[in-house]
Amino acid sequence: MEAYLLTYFKDDTHSPHFALSADGYTFTDVNKGEKVADGATLASQKGIRDPHIARGPDGAFYLAMTDLHVFGQRMGYRTTQWERDAEKYDWGNNRGFVLMKSHDLINWTDSNVRLDELFSELKDVGCAWAPQAIYDPDAGKMMLHFTMRIGHGRTKLYYAYTDDEFTRLTTLPQILFEYPNPEVQILDSDIIRLPDGRYCLTYVAQENPGGVKIAFSDSINKGYVYQPEWIDLEPGACEAPNVWPRIGEEKWVLMCDVFSVQPHNFGFCETADFVTFTNLGHFNQGVMKTTNFSSPKHGSVLPITKAEAEKLAQHWDMDFPALC
Repeated sequence: MEAYLLTYFKDDTHSPHFALSADGYTFTDVNKGEKVADGATLASQKGIRDPHIARGPDGAFYLAMTDLHVFGQRMGYRTTQWERDAEKYDWGNNRGFVLMKSHDLINWTDSNVRLDELFSELKDVGCAWAPQAIYDPDAGKMMLHFTMRIGHGRTKLYYAYTDDEFTRLTTLPQILFEYPNPEVQILDSDIIRLPDGRYCLTYVAQENPGGVKIAFSDSINKGYVYQPEWIDLEPGACEAPNVWPRIGEEKWVLMCDVFSVQPHNFGFCETADFVTFTNLGHFNQGVMKTTNFSSPKHGSVLPITKAEAEKLAQHWDMDFPALC
């Protein structure tokens, strides 16, 4: 691995965006800040949010996104703010995801997954968002974990398994992790496997202000032990944690979506032990930089090979000499 791929979305496009970095510090959008696919075409609600990219054991890339356009009424996609009654189904009230798979980051298959249509037990799903894929070596399958609320209930973290083609869920979603205070909503799970075999879960607890907490387990889908400490180092509210490794170093970066600042930005901190975190600041306010885009939302970063990065850059006619 010699490069990094950042996925993100922006409110003005409600579509996926890609950016590349050769060093893990400076990121350049492959399409000059424009979308790489059209959320209006991909999603049943004519827009996507929360793109997350992972690599599977087959070498393929798995891109999972929320099927939701929060400005659908303004854009003329629907006549109401949400598709259903907000008093019954709450904010957004979407019911599924967009799942995409590729072997080269250029050619993709895409599928819409409606939880209420797949499972009769979820006919009253209020909303579902922030899906992420990770390979479960014990199950031998890709696992999708995500945020969901039933009806007007509180948001909780769930997981389910997908088919090999990444077109549908094959198991009924189950609870991934329970917060010790049942009155607090939790959302935006991120899971990585550590070198010692443990799994690291980061997530958002909507306390005041909302921020990122961490938990560890020997199992990918159970047994996470609650830790009370906040790890994001942001003075205001943030969400969408994503942890990614620095290539060739025993260091990891925690990236989060800082929606409490204007203009909207990403925040970063770095750790070598998942106990002590060093603040790296926000994009373009410290060591982390963007060159041709601004105001990214809910992102993820994945290490990729030099060949994969160069092929992607060439496809988008991107001037990226750092990879040559």
